[in-house]
Amino acid sequence: MTAKGDAHPPHDHARHDHPEGSHTSGHGQGDGHDHGVSVTEDSQRRVFWVMVFTAVYMVAQATGGWLSGSLALIADAGHMLSDTVALFLSWMAFRLSRRPSDEMRTFGYHRFQVLAALANGATLFLIAIWVCYEAVQRFAEPVEVLGGPMLIVAFIGLLVNIGGFLVLRAGDSRNVNMRSALLHVMGDLLGSVAAISAALIILATGWMPIDPILSVFVSLLILRSAWSIIASAFNILMEGVPEGLEGPVVAQEIDAVEGVAGVHHIHVWGLTGEKLMASFHLELKPGVPAGQVKAAVRARLLTRFGIGHVTIEVDEPGDHPEGTPPLFVTADH
Repeated sequence: MTAKGDAHPPHDHARHDHPEGSHTSGHGQGDGHDHGVSVTEDSQRRVFWVMVFTAVYMVAQATGGWLSGSLALIADAGHMLSDTVALFLSWMAFRLSRRPSDEMRTFGYHRFQVLAALANGATLFLIAIWVCYEAVQRFAEPVEVLGGPMLIVAFIGLLVNIGGFLVLRAGDSRNVNMRSALLHVMGDLLGSVAAISAALIILATGWMPIDPILSVFVSLLILRSAWSIIASAFNILMEGVPEGLEGPVVAQEIDAVEGVAGVHHIHVWGLTGEKLMASFHLELKPGVPAGQVKAAVRARLLTRFGIGHVTIEVDEPGDHPEGTPPLFVTADH
């Protein structure tokens, strides 16, 4: 088998198996593969309310940071500003993705979620870099920080962020858009913890450098999380094999279905992190009903891997040259 990273949508084959209806009429309008309205209102509602609470607290935190002189609070307020924008993008992505497919966009608007996640990851990177830069400036020119006001504002922020984290965590963790929103809130939560720690140390010892030090520490954690989201979104946009799947393993599961003589040209990719798709060629054993085997293959892929959209082409004897391996994964262009 070749590398498992080859997952690509199928090109024009003569005998693609579509249960009913046509691709040109829009998926989800009669072919049994619903791509238009699958994102639940629950995810959209969760992101909306977390966005509202984040925006309200952002104003309070920025004010508290300015009055106390705390870089940790100001940095976290800036982070929450980016989070408000990011959560708005996530909310809009969920709204758009629920729109039905049409003649121009036969898979609907699901990919907008992935674009929003990519943008969110990029903003996390920029915010973290800015905080690190400001921290270096604080080391060169120390600023007095008022520990009392800083502690109060940071503690309120911690409560808000814990609430937002719990709301989003109960959503669909497979959705990269939801995960990016969750990571933004996690970054805010870490920022609040850092600000509380810095405030307590300043009140106890008067040591001001702890404020920029903890700011840098949180920024490095945010960078790591941001990279994870960017990598996941990039893999989806490049139509790579979804996380947690391996092309050869999928091939072996298909080949194990009774009546299958061989499987070729396997493509596995994701429209989003949770809407998985596959296409491949099947060779059937003599006398086996094609419809029965295809139904069994679809059921196995859905149960075993969560792949809900499957395009199958049944090859006639002799379609593949002698010596062709019974299983392989390749880009069939």
